[in-house]
Amino acid sequence: MTDTSIRMQSGSKSSMQNEASQSGSAIELQNVTKRFRTPTGNIYTALRDLSLSVKPGEFCAVVGPTGCGKSTTLSLISGLERPSEGEVEVMGKPVQGIDPRIGYVFQADAVFPWKSVLQNVITGPRFRGQPKAQAFEKARDWLARVGLTGFEDRYPHQLSGGMRKRVALAQTFINEPQILLMDEPFSALDVQTRTLMGDELLNLWSTLSASVVFVTHDLEEAIALADKVCVLTAGPATVKGIYTIDLPRPRNVAEIRFEPHFVQLYHEIWEDLRNEVLISYERAKAR
Repeated sequence: MTDTSIRMQSGSKSSMQNEASQSGSAIELQNVTKRFRTPTGNIYTALRDLSLSVKPGEFCAVVGPTGCGKSTTLSLISGLERPSEGEVEVMGKPVQGIDPRIGYVFQADAVFPWKSVLQNVITGPRFRGQPKAQAFEKARDWLARVGLTGFEDRYPHQLSGGMRKRVALAQTFINEPQILLMDEPFSALDVQTRTLMGDELLNLWSTLSASVVFVTHDLEEAIALADKVCVLTAGPATVKGIYTIDLPRPRNVAEIRFEPHFVQLYHEIWEDLRNEVLISYERAKAR
Protein backbone atom coordinates (compact mmCIF):
# COMPACT_ATOMS: atom_id res chain seq x y z
CA MET A 1 0.00 0.00 0.00
CA THR A 2 1.38 3.43 -0.87
CA ASP A 3 1.85 6.33 1.57
CA THR A 4 -0.90 8.18 -0.33
CA SER A 5 -3.26 5.24 0.18
CA ILE A 6 -2.49 5.15 3.90
CA ARG A 7 -3.22 8.85 4.24
CA MET A 8 -6.54 8.33 2.43
CA GLN A 9 -7.57 5.62 4.91
CA SER A 10 -7.02 7.96 7.84
CA GLY A 11 -9.03 10.82 6.31
CA SER A 12 -11.67 12.83 8.18
CA LYS A 13 -15.32 11.88 8.46
CA SER A 14 -17.57 13.26 5.76
CA SER A 15 -20.50 15.61 6.14
CA MET A 16 -22.79 12.74 5.15
CA GLN A 17 -21.72 10.86 8.28
CA ASN A 18 -22.48 13.93 10.41
CA GLU A 19 -25.96 14.07 8.90
CA ALA A 20 -26.51 10.39 9.67
CA SER A 21 -25.28 10.76 13.24
CA GLN A 22 -28.13 13.13 14.01
CA SER A 23 -30.51 10.17 13.87
CA GLY A 24 -28.30 7.81 15.94
CA SER A 25 -27.56 4.57 14.12
CA ALA A 26 -27.20 4.60 10.37
CA ILE A 27 -28.73 1.10 10.23
CA GLU A 28 -30.98 -0.47 12.85
CA LEU A 29 -32.63 -3.89 12.74
CA GLN A 30 -34.87 -4.54 15.74
CA ASN A 31 -36.20 -8.05 16.46
CA VAL A 32 -36.47 -8.80 12.76
CA THR A 33 -37.98 -12.04 11.51
CA LYS A 34 -38.23 -12.91 7.82
CA ARG A 35 -40.31 -15.75 6.42
CA PHE A 36 -40.64 -16.97 2.84
CA ARG A 37 -43.21 -19.24 1.26
CA THR A 38 -41.50 -22.14 -0.52
CA PRO A 39 -42.62 -23.51 -3.94
CA THR A 40 -44.30 -26.40 -2.07
CA GLY A 41 -46.36 -23.97 -0.01
CA ASN A 42 -44.45 -24.39 3.24
CA ILE A 43 -43.15 -21.47 5.31
CA TYR A 44 -39.37 -21.09 5.60
CA THR A 45 -37.97 -18.82 8.30
CA ALA A 46 -34.68 -17.25 7.23
CA LEU A 47 -34.20 -14.83 10.15
CA ARG A 48 -35.65 -14.88 13.65
CA ASP A 49 -35.54 -12.03 16.20
CA LEU A 50 -32.40 -10.56 14.66
CA SER A 51 -31.20 -7.23 16.07
CA LEU A 52 -28.21 -5.34 14.71
CA SER A 53 -27.07 -1.71 14.84
CA VAL A 54 -24.44 -0.05 12.63
CA LYS A 55 -23.16 3.43 13.46
CA PRO A 56 -22.54 6.17 10.90
CA GLY A 57 -19.22 5.48 9.19
CA GLU A 58 -18.85 2.05 10.82
CA PHE A 59 -17.63 -1.02 8.91
CA CYS A 60 -19.55 -4.10 10.05
CA ALA A 61 -18.71 -7.55 8.70
CA VAL A 62 -21.30 -10.33 8.95
CA VAL A 63 -20.24 -13.97 9.05
CA GLY A 64 -22.21 -17.17 9.53
CA PRO A 65 -22.81 -20.65 8.10
CA THR A 66 -23.82 -21.10 4.48
CA GLY A 67 -27.51 -20.39 3.93
CA CYS A 68 -28.11 -18.86 7.36
CA GLY A 69 -29.65 -15.61 6.08
CA LYS A 70 -26.75 -13.21 5.62
CA SER A 71 -27.86 -12.09 2.15
CA THR A 72 -31.46 -11.83 3.36
CA THR A 73 -30.26 -9.34 5.97
CA LEU A 74 -28.79 -7.16 3.22
CA SER A 75 -32.03 -7.40 1.22
CA LEU A 76 -33.99 -6.08 4.19
CA ILE A 77 -31.64 -3.13 4.69
CA SER A 78 -31.73 -2.27 0.99
CA GLY A 79 -35.51 -2.38 0.78
CA LEU A 80 -35.54 -5.27 -1.68
CA GLU A 81 -37.42 -7.31 0.95
CA ARG A 82 -39.73 -6.38 3.81
CA PRO A 83 -39.50 -7.98 7.26
CA SER A 84 -42.28 -10.34 8.36
CA GLU A 85 -41.89 -8.99 11.87
CA GLY A 86 -39.78 -6.31 13.51
CA GLU A 87 -38.39 -3.01 12.28
CA VAL A 88 -35.64 -2.06 9.82
CA GLU A 89 -34.51 1.57 9.88
CA VAL A 90 -32.02 3.52 7.80
CA MET A 91 -30.93 6.96 9.04
CA GLY A 92 -33.60 6.82 11.73
CA LYS A 93 -36.52 6.14 9.39
CA PRO A 94 -38.29 2.87 8.52
CA VAL A 95 -37.22 1.31 5.23
CA GLN A 96 -40.12 1.71 2.80
CA GLY A 97 -38.44 0.77 -0.48
CA ILE A 98 -35.27 1.28 -2.48
CA ASP A 99 -33.21 4.10 -0.96
CA PRO A 100 -30.92 6.08 -3.30
CA ARG A 101 -28.49 6.64 -0.42
CA ILE A 102 -27.66 2.92 -0.42
CA GLY A 103 -25.08 1.29 -2.68
CA TYR A 104 -25.08 -2.48 -3.25
CA VAL A 105 -22.15 -4.55 -4.50
CA PHE A 106 -23.20 -8.09 -5.41
CA GLN A 107 -21.23 -11.31 -5.48
CA ALA A 108 -21.78 -11.70 -9.22
CA ASP A 109 -20.65 -9.05 -11.68
CA ALA A 110 -23.38 -6.42 -12.02
CA VAL A 111 -22.02 -4.71 -15.11
CA PHE A 112 -23.70 -4.22 -18.48
CA PRO A 113 -21.81 -6.47 -20.90
CA TRP A 114 -22.73 -4.32 -23.93
CA LYS A 115 -21.37 -1.12 -22.35
CA SER A 116 -17.75 0.00 -22.09
CA VAL A 117 -16.10 0.51 -18.72
CA LEU A 118 -16.70 4.25 -18.89
CA GLN A 119 -20.33 3.84 -19.97
CA ASN A 120 -20.91 1.40 -17.10
CA VAL A 121 -19.57 3.82 -14.51
CA ILE A 122 -21.57 6.84 -15.74
CA THR A 123 -24.85 4.91 -15.67
CA GLY A 124 -25.62 5.79 -12.04
CA PRO A 125 -24.98 9.54 -12.27
CA ARG A 126 -26.86 9.80 -15.57
CA PHE A 127 -29.84 7.90 -14.14
CA ARG A 128 -29.83 10.35 -11.23
CA GLY A 129 -30.00 13.29 -13.62
CA GLN A 130 -26.41 14.54 -13.67
CA PRO A 131 -25.37 16.41 -16.81
CA LYS A 132 -23.45 14.27 -19.26
CA ALA A 133 -20.20 16.25 -19.08
CA GLN A 134 -20.19 16.18 -15.28
CA ALA A 135 -20.95 12.44 -15.24
CA PHE A 136 -18.07 11.69 -17.60
CA GLU A 137 -15.69 13.81 -15.52
CA LYS A 138 -16.67 12.03 -12.30
CA ALA A 139 -16.46 8.62 -13.97
CA ARG A 140 -12.93 9.23 -15.21
CA ASP A 141 -11.95 10.40 -11.73
CA TRP A 142 -13.32 7.26 -10.08
CA LEU A 143 -11.74 5.00 -12.70
CA ALA A 144 -8.43 6.67 -11.89
CA ARG A 145 -8.98 6.01 -8.19
CA VAL A 146 -9.47 2.29 -8.82
CA GLY A 147 -6.52 2.06 -11.20
CA LEU A 148 -8.41 1.70 -14.47
CA THR A 149 -7.19 4.76 -16.35
CA GLY A 150 -6.54 3.65 -19.91
CA PHE A 151 -9.27 0.99 -19.82
CA GLU A 152 -12.24 3.32 -20.30
CA ASP A 153 -13.10 1.92 -23.75
CA ARG A 154 -12.77 -1.76 -22.81
CA TYR A 155 -15.75 -4.07 -22.40
CA PRO A 156 -16.32 -6.34 -19.38
CA HIS A 157 -15.36 -9.51 -21.27
CA GLN A 158 -11.97 -7.93 -21.99
CA LEU A 159 -11.18 -7.48 -18.28
CA SER A 160 -9.88 -9.82 -15.59
CA GLY A 161 -12.08 -10.70 -12.62
CA GLY A 162 -10.25 -8.23 -10.40
CA MET A 163 -10.62 -5.45 -12.95
CA ARG A 164 -14.37 -6.11 -13.23
CA LYS A 165 -14.62 -5.78 -9.45
CA ARG A 166 -12.81 -2.45 -9.68
CA VAL A 167 -15.45 -1.36 -12.20
CA ALA A 168 -18.17 -2.45 -9.76
CA LEU A 169 -16.56 -0.43 -6.95
CA ALA A 170 -16.31 2.65 -9.19
CA GLN A 171 -19.96 2.15 -10.25
CA THR A 172 -21.01 2.15 -6.61
CA PHE A 173 -18.77 4.82 -5.08
CA ILE A 174 -19.40 7.36 -7.85
CA ASN A 175 -22.92 7.73 -6.41
CA GLU A 176 -21.42 8.61 -2.99
CA PRO A 177 -23.58 6.19 -0.98
CA GLN A 178 -24.09 6.83 2.71
CA ILE A 179 -24.62 3.10 3.23
CA LEU A 180 -22.71 0.40 1.38
CA LEU A 181 -23.97 -3.19 1.29
CA MET A 182 -21.55 -5.83 0.01
CA ASP A 183 -22.53 -9.47 -0.52
CA GLU A 184 -19.35 -11.57 -0.74
CA PRO A 185 -18.01 -9.22 -3.42
CA PHE A 186 -14.53 -10.76 -3.66
CA SER A 187 -15.36 -14.46 -3.17
CA ALA A 188 -14.72 -15.42 -6.82
CA LEU A 189 -11.24 -13.86 -6.88
CA ASP A 190 -7.92 -15.55 -6.20
CA VAL A 191 -6.28 -14.96 -2.81
CA GLN A 192 -3.77 -12.37 -4.00
CA THR A 193 -6.39 -10.34 -5.87
CA ARG A 194 -8.78 -10.51 -2.91
CA THR A 195 -6.11 -8.97 -0.70
CA LEU A 196 -5.50 -6.15 -3.17
CA MET A 197 -9.23 -5.51 -3.49
CA GLY A 198 -9.57 -5.39 0.30
CA ASP A 199 -6.97 -2.62 0.44
CA GLU A 200 -8.71 -0.86 -2.46
CA LEU A 201 -12.04 -1.03 -0.65
CA LEU A 202 -10.60 0.44 2.57
CA ASN A 203 -9.01 3.28 0.62
CA LEU A 204 -12.26 4.13 -1.18
CA TRP A 205 -14.37 3.74 1.97
CA SER A 206 -12.15 6.21 3.83
CA THR A 207 -12.95 8.93 1.29
CA LEU A 208 -16.71 8.69 1.96
CA SER A 209 -16.93 7.23 5.49
CA ALA A 210 -20.06 5.34 4.50
CA SER A 211 -21.60 2.78 6.85
CA VAL A 212 -20.73 -0.66 5.50
CA VAL A 213 -22.35 -4.07 5.98
CA PHE A 214 -20.00 -6.62 4.42
CA VAL A 215 -21.13 -10.25 4.14
CA THR A 216 -18.37 -12.83 3.84
CA HIS A 217 -17.58 -16.49 4.56
CA ASP A 218 -13.94 -15.59 5.16
CA LEU A 219 -13.36 -14.78 8.83
CA GLU A 220 -9.84 -13.49 8.15
CA GLU A 221 -11.24 -11.07 5.57
CA ALA A 222 -13.91 -9.93 8.01
CA ILE A 223 -11.40 -9.15 10.78
CA ALA A 224 -8.93 -7.46 8.41
CA LEU A 225 -11.56 -5.05 7.07
CA ALA A 226 -14.11 -4.37 9.77
CA ASP A 227 -14.65 -2.29 12.90
CA LYS A 228 -16.84 -5.06 14.25
CA VAL A 229 -17.77 -8.61 13.26
CA CYS A 230 -21.29 -9.96 13.71
CA VAL A 231 -21.61 -13.75 13.99
CA LEU A 232 -24.96 -15.21 12.92
CA THR A 233 -26.30 -18.57 14.07
CA ALA A 234 -27.27 -21.44 11.82
CA GLY A 235 -30.63 -20.67 10.22
CA PRO A 236 -33.02 -19.27 11.08
CA ALA A 237 -30.36 -16.71 11.84
CA THR A 238 -30.13 -14.49 14.86
CA VAL A 239 -27.11 -12.69 16.26
CA LYS A 240 -24.89 -15.01 18.30
CA GLY A 241 -22.17 -12.50 19.07
CA ILE A 242 -20.73 -9.14 18.09
CA TYR A 243 -16.99 -8.58 18.37
CA THR A 244 -15.19 -5.24 18.35
CA ILE A 245 -12.15 -5.29 16.07
CA ASP A 246 -9.82 -2.92 17.90
CA LEU A 247 -6.98 -3.15 15.39
CA PRO A 248 -5.46 0.20 14.43
CA ARG A 249 -6.23 1.99 11.18
CA PRO A 250 -5.03 2.49 8.52
CA ARG A 251 -4.64 -1.22 7.80
CA ASN A 252 -2.77 -3.25 5.24
CA VAL A 253 -5.01 -6.29 4.65
CA ALA A 254 -2.10 -8.67 3.98
CA GLU A 255 0.13 -7.54 6.82
CA ILE A 256 -2.47 -7.07 9.57
CA ARG A 257 -3.07 -10.84 9.64
CA PHE A 258 0.37 -11.39 11.19
CA GLU A 259 -0.37 -9.18 14.20
CA PRO A 260 -0.66 -11.17 17.44
CA HIS A 261 -3.94 -9.43 18.34
CA PHE A 262 -5.38 -10.38 14.94
CA VAL A 263 -4.66 -14.04 15.70
CA GLN A 264 -6.22 -13.67 19.15
CA LEU A 265 -9.37 -12.15 17.66
CA TYR A 266 -9.56 -14.88 15.04
CA HIS A 267 -9.45 -17.68 17.62
CA GLU A 268 -12.02 -15.95 19.82
CA ILE A 269 -14.53 -15.39 17.01
CA TRP A 270 -13.92 -18.80 15.42
CA GLU A 271 -14.98 -20.52 18.65
CA ASP A 272 -18.44 -18.99 18.19
CA LEU A 273 -18.59 -19.43 14.43
CA ARG A 274 -17.29 -23.02 14.33
CA ASN A 275 -20.15 -24.35 16.45
CA GLU A 276 -22.73 -22.79 14.13
CA VAL A 277 -20.96 -24.11 11.03
CA LEU A 278 -21.02 -27.62 12.53
CA ILE A 279 -24.74 -27.35 13.34
CA SER A 280 -25.47 -26.24 9.78
CA TYR A 281 -23.33 -29.05 8.37
CA GLU A 282 -25.05 -31.74 10.45
CA ARG A 283 -28.47 -30.44 9.41
CA ALA A 284 -27.47 -30.59 5.75
CA LYS A 285 -26.28 -34.20 6.11
CA ALA A 286 -29.54 -35.22 7.79
CA ARG A 287 -31.73 -33.99 4.92
